Amino acid sequence: MAEKKPLRKVLFMPIHWAYLVVLIVVLAASFYLFYPRVESFFIYFPQSQFDFSPEEFRLQYREAFFNTEDGEQLHGWFFPAEKDSPVILHFHGNAGNISHRLDLVQPFLRSGLSLFLFDYRGFGKSTGRPSEKGLYRDGLAARAYLVEKEKITPERIVLHGHSIGAAVAIEVALQKKVGGLVIESAFTSTKDMAKTMALFALFSPFFPAHYNNIEKISRLAVPKLIVHGDRDEIVPFAMGRKLFEAAIDPKSFYPVKDAGHNDVFIVGGEKYFEVFADFARNAKIASE
Repeated sequence: MAEKKPLRKVLFMPIHWAYLVVLIVVLAASFYLFYPRVESFFIYFPQSQFDFSPEEFRLQYREAFFNTEDGEQLHGWFFPAEKDSPVILHFHGNAGNISHRLDLVQPFLRSGLSLFLFDYRGFGKSTGRPSEKGLYRDGLAARAYLVEKEKITPERIVLHGHSIGAAVAIEVALQKKVGGLVIESAFTSTKDMAKTMALFALFSPFFPAHYNNIEKISRLAVPKLIVHGDRDEIVPFAMGRKLFEAAIDPKSFYPVKDAGHNDVFIVGGEKYFEVFADFARNAKIASE
């Protein structure tokens, strides 16, 4: 009878602790080197081509080209209302360009408010590539343009940030004097947003808190209006509430019933612009 051969034992070579440390360091370094690029891929959706023009809306405007502190050239349109009116400096969301915001102009002008639309770096006719620090520089450059070129006093400037633009507006308000701040459909941070997305939820604890609005808004003494649609399909309505709760006085919260992420001013209708105009005028008076 043939003798059975013993089963061969599978031997595992123990991993030396030094190799494990090196592996962890390499993975961590890779994460911090490449995560900003990955995050940017999912955040910014710029469009260079304009789909609409002010002329199509029969709007009177002044075209603006101005530079950032790091050498990018930005492009915008200034729509003046009556003399000494509040000026709305609009920071748009993460997609398209200013040609897709032209439907805001007439309602603001009818409300007696001037409006400045401009594109971040990489959007529309503006040069460069978008990034968090870059967008902050762009916001500061847009405010500087109004003060230096259009001779608008800081007290007359009301910042209006939609979605990611809210983060830019908050940063500008932290660094420079303005009359008031309106944030609309704003998130608390990109880390918190990652928790709401199935693709990123598992890894969200390891993500840095970029565009950290929830931390910054608690340091803002300027008058604040937080606007959020109660059916926002992208940024949870609860985030708007959290931002309001974290903010210090003076502050107010305007929930828009049945509004989503991008249609707040449409669903809100005339009341939306009345609330906005009342806030802008009162903020201007309070800061004078």
